[in-house]
Amino acid sequence: MYQLSTRPCLFGYLLLLSLPLAQAQTVTPLQGQSQQQVQSDIAACQSQSGTTPSSTTTSTSNSQGGERLRGAAKGAAIGATAAEVRGRRYDEVYDKVDDDIKQQYRQNQARDAAAVGVAVGGSRQRQERREDRRNADAAAQAQSSANQAYTTCMSGRGYSVTP
Repeated sequence: MYQLSTRPCLFGYLLLLSLPLAQAQTVTPLQGQSQQQVQSDIAACQSQSGTTPSSTTTSTSNSQGGERLRGAAKGAAIGATAAEVRGRRYDEVYDKVDDDIKQQYRQNQARDAAAVGVAVGGSRQRQERREDRRNADAAAQAQSSANQAYTTCMSGRGYSVTP
């Protein structure tokens, strides 16, 4: 007996869904142009408009997230170090204080600085996301303009271009 597994089918389906959607355009010659002339005009219009047959828009981001966690870690380290430095300024008093109280003071300072680090890290993360969205919008607009230029060029050379 043969057993049919759905895993390869599911994997193939997910792979197809993850591929970028490309807009296929049909170019129809309206003035009886030869195949060679069609190819030449397509290449010329692509070069003029800045498009390529497989041009797709992708967005890349250098940020991997975790800005809040990194901010908290940096803030805690800075806070503890600053507390130690402040305490060392007054060595004669600082040496007389119990070690548990010193530790508690450093922990409180680290906690406060970590809270500030979380806020700063979150702010940076939001700024990066807004910038990524603006870049993606600008790239989509540029692609749209290039496609419009290509269509206009081909129409001017006697072709009908349909998406």
